[in-house]
Amino acid sequence: MEGWTEQDNKLVRTLKFADFSEAFAFMTRVALVAERMGHHPEWSNVYNKVHIALSTHDAGDRVTEKDLRLAEAINGLLKG
Repeated sequence: MEGWTEQDNKLVRTLKFADFSEAFAFMTRVALVAERMGHHPEWSNVYNKVHIALSTHDAGDRVTEKDLRLAEAINGLLKG
């Protein structure tokens, strides 16, 4: 999947934005989509960087279709 790699049974991606406000706005948009999908990312934010790791805890902490769908949705948000 574009922009994502698989590491330690997780889909991961690190994004860099112009500043903290843009990074936080992006996280807010992702949070709304994730809540609607009922699947939530493991993530961290430091200033203008957002690190995302996706896996499904109920499936033994591995990548499932839920993670792929959320990654696709996140990619869609990035494209605008």
